[in-house]
Amino acid sequence: MVCGEPKVEGMTIVTQFICTSCENEMVRTEVEEEKYSFFVRRMRQLWVKFHA
Repeated sequence: MVCGEPKVEGMTIVTQFICTSCENEMVRTEVEEEKYSFFVRRMRQLWVKFHA
C-alpha cells in the first residue's frame, strides 16, 4: 500500500498490506518531515476504501 513493492513481512489493515519497512519508517517520521504528508495521504486512501 505504501511502497508498492512485493514483500512478505508486514501487516494487513482492512484489505491493504503495509510492509514492515514502511511501517517502521512511518512510525519514525516526525510531523515536520516532508515524508509525513505522503504517509498521511496513503493512510487516507485506506480510510476512503474502507468507508466506500
